[in-house]
Amino acid sequence: MTVTPERVTPSLPLYPQRVSEEQSVNSAEAEEFLDRMFAEGAAEEGERFEDRLAQVRAEIMETGTYRHTPAELAYGARVAWRNSARCIGRLYWRSLRIRDRRRVTGAAAIAGECVAHLRQATRGGRIRPTVTVFAPDTPAGPGPRVHNEQLIRYAGYRFEDGSVLGDPRYTAFTEQVRRLGWRPPERPGSFDVLPLLIEAEPGEPRLFTVPPDAVLEVPLTHPDHRWFAGLGLRWHAVPAISNMPLEIGGVTYPAAPFNGWYLGTEVGARNLADEQRYDLLPVIAELMGLDTASERTLWRDRALVELTLAVQHSFDAAGVTMADHHTESQRFLSHLEREERAGRRCPAEWSWIVPPLSGGQTAVFHRYYDEPDPAERPAFLPPP
Repeated sequence: MTVTPERVTPSLPLYPQRVSEEQSVNSAEAEEFLDRMFAEGAAEEGERFEDRLAQVRAEIMETGTYRHTPAELAYGARVAWRNSARCIGRLYWRSLRIRDRRRVTGAAAIAGECVAHLRQATRGGRIRPTVTVFAPDTPAGPGPRVHNEQLIRYAGYRFEDGSVLGDPRYTAFTEQVRRLGWRPPERPGSFDVLPLLIEAEPGEPRLFTVPPDAVLEVPLTHPDHRWFAGLGLRWHAVPAISNMPLEIGGVTYPAAPFNGWYLGTEVGARNLADEQRYDLLPVIAELMGLDTASERTLWRDRALVELTLAVQHSFDAAGVTMADHHTESQRFLSHLEREERAGRRCPAEWSWIVPPLSGGQTAVFHRYYDEPDPAERPAFLPPP
């Protein structure tokens, strides 16, 4: 596995702060996690709760932290997905594949494992939900960080007149990695993959180019409009979030990239459509010959449907896993019913669960959900 390191300017302190030497795991949080795990029958066969709790307490007393067993790490990561109030695809939480890379050290090795994650999750288009867990924060010092929001994102180049080539959401990050030494392609484009920014040691950020063969991209076409292909649009297949710490039983893993697969509306009705992103609705509407002089013509709505249709059509034609918002809404309610039968809450943020296209036509629109609990653990936490 090889990734190409970029030249990086001298140290920049990207960590928000070092972990305090006095900071240690709260044994009550560890006990609560273990109690839930044993209650749900996820512990290793033959293991007794009292024995494992005694081991953990002793380890925390001696070191200030404890090391999860492979079974604990897997259960914790899966339940963190189950607890993700903004995710509509939680029906599949048990299928999450765990890549335990806690012993991997060094920025280059971590970058290599991120690339391996992409390759193994992609599987030629048969996307598999995957998480790669690197070393945790400990009282002795912080674990590594992946500063990219996702392992694959496109650069945004801002010009003096305020216009942007590429993804406007990532202009600041693009400028940051350029200051650190990244050089864009000789001819910058709208879909240039950003490098990985890895900080394995505080103040020592390093950049790594993601190999092109690790990034599956889908060229976008439309089933009815031949002109659509001429726009030269594409999107990457794997949405691998990489800047959300994973917390399990009081232990925080600051680098734990994870992915499911895309919902068509995420790409067609948000990434490519939002005014602060690629803002393609006016372009699509003009090519469709729609009257954009008044909002009352519903030109945005009509263009949004065709853009999302193109995305879904293209992923299907390429054999790349992508969910549609109607089917996934029904599946989320199935997940909700399973959780209720198991006696568990199923927190959900309504504005994230209801899709941004034809929300009222989906099953998830017509009800409310348990309010998310910010203290719920295990969890993928907001970026620091």
